Amino acid sequence: MTFDNSYARLPVICRPLPMTRRLLLAGAAAGAASLWIPRDMRAQTRIDVTQGTIKPMPIALPDFLGGTPNDGEVGRNVTQVITANLKRSGLFAPIDQAAYIDKVNFETMPRFPEWRTIAAQALVTGRITRQSDGRLKTEFRLWDVASSEQLIGQQYFTVADNWRRIAHIISDAVYQRLTGEMGYFDSRVVFVDESGPKNQRVKRLAIMDQDGANVRYLTRGDDLVVTPRFSPTTQEITYMSYGGREPRVFLLNIETLQREVVGNFPNMSFSPRFSPDGQRVIMSLQQGSNSNLYVLDLRSKAMTRLTETPAIDTAPSYSPDSARICFESDRGGTQQIYVMPATGGQAQRISFGEGRYSTPVWSPRGDYIAFTKQSGGSFGIGIIKPDGSGERILTEGFHNEGPTFAPNGRVIMFFRDPGGSAGPALYTVDISGRNEQKVPTPGFASDPAWSPLLS
Repeated sequence: MTFDNSYARLPVICRPLPMTRRLLLAGAAAGAASLWIPRDMRAQTRIDVTQGTIKPMPIALPDFLGGTPNDGEVGRNVTQVITANLKRSGLFAPIDQAAYIDKVNFETMPRFPEWRTIAAQALVTGRITRQSDGRLKTEFRLWDVASSEQLIGQQYFTVADNWRRIAHIISDAVYQRLTGEMGYFDSRVVFVDESGPKNQRVKRLAIMDQDGANVRYLTRGDDLVVTPRFSPTTQEITYMSYGGREPRVFLLNIETLQREVVGNFPNMSFSPRFSPDGQRVIMSLQQGSNSNLYVLDLRSKAMTRLTETPAIDTAPSYSPDSARICFESDRGGTQQIYVMPATGGQAQRISFGEGRYSTPVWSPRGDYIAFTKQSGGSFGIGIIKPDGSGERILTEGFHNEGPTFAPNGRVIMFFRDPGGSAGPALYTVDISGRNEQKVPTPGFASDPAWSPLLS
């Protein structure tokens, strides 16, 4: 991977994929054979993600077909990415291709009894063909095996180098149709890449696809960088840099790599984060031994003070409707999580467990606030409802920190530093506490921040 200054989203054209006459005729011919399916099997296949324990859905994903050998190779690559995405979600169990009986022909109906024989509940078929202008045309269909029905049919047109993003978009479409929730695969993560010995770490901002692919560096490592955060509306991030004697808050356009100082503050600033509309940045400013919360309007550059206490108020995060903020404060004697109106006012403490709470972040769905909890030498990543109820620790270990939500609010990414000569790494865990997985990165990695969906 190299430093890249041409990072940009590439356009994708999406169109519905209708059933062809051949498919319709094949479906009619197969109608009599499907009459034996019991009534309870005709209900459309779906995963109930509200259950406490979820059994992954068996799903078949034959390699996407190609018009040429090169297209066939791209098709296999697309299938592998879709398969990996769905498997990593913990909600799907892709069936080994060696077990397949039916040989897929994209222009005809699948032989559903053969897919039912291998216990597939859903089937994804696809085809990739290169157009005369060099673009890829990618078509896919999602089938309900039990009811012998097509659930989705879509086609996409984009440049050939954009095949991986197409795979993420298809993954999202399958995920949403079978779970009823928005997907999160067509998204990216900005993080701090760390290299070198522990006492001389070089820290660079980096960005990657949510699955760890396509890593690009956004800074060169000349200055120490921490706490990158995505704008919810533009291709910008805000972060802190220790380039001089005091830290400064920057805005960085991840497409052009142009950056600007958010403002010149008389004191040290910490934990900058965007408002949901992308028009404001909220942060804490240190004043002597305490710090308070401020919000900066990015257009007018007007600064508004939100708290005024002799305590340390920091790490603010907006609710998705912009009405409230959560933050950490030691105003009660120890680090705890508080919620207050986004314009300031009375703050309500919501955390009351043993230990210290920090790094709160509001879910995009508004239903939970994630946090780091330190107690008895252990660092846990947990969630709590905004009213203080329903606290749950999702994972514990040595120095877990920095939770960030996926765009759909179902998955949390965080970093874990085991100490010693080892360095930090990124992990994900479902909000149910299931399916903890390590995220591949080129080296050590910390401070992740998940982007909104790109599509």
